[in-house]
Amino acid sequence: MINERRQSAAALALRLIIGLGFMAHGWAKISRGTAGFEKLLAQEGVPFAHLNGMVGPYVELLGGLAILVGLYVVIVAIPLIVTMGVAMLFVQGRYGFSAVKTLGLTPEGPVFGPPGYEINLLYIAGLVALMLLGAGRWSVDALRR
Repeated sequence: MINERRQSAAALALRLIIGLGFMAHGWAKISRGTAGFEKLLAQEGVPFAHLNGMVGPYVELLGGLAILVGLYVVIVAIPLIVTMGVAMLFVQGRYGFSAVKTLGLTPEGPVFGPPGYEINLLYIAGLVALMLLGAGRWSVDALRR
């Protein structure tokens, strides 16, 4: 069995990177206005592009914050996993697995192609790990208990 201190340290490490990652992606969409994100979703054929364009960034931002502080981690992970699944299915899936595709090199630096679904799978795996591990002792969930 993994001891509680190691479990809490693992959960904290996962929560920090996953929470900050989701918050950064959500904020990037919100700060530029969700209309542009909605257009991208419509172009990619995502169903209910308007609804997803309005709700998705807030799920990422607020869900990321909840994961970061360890608040209702098991529940909050579910809509975040769904957003990653939708992104994989409708956006990154057609570009294959690899998140980094070097297409060439210019004097200004490398040229990259569109990312595949590798990052989505890593986020999903991290969220599932948090669902199984729990938020750990350094979390709001622990304080609530």
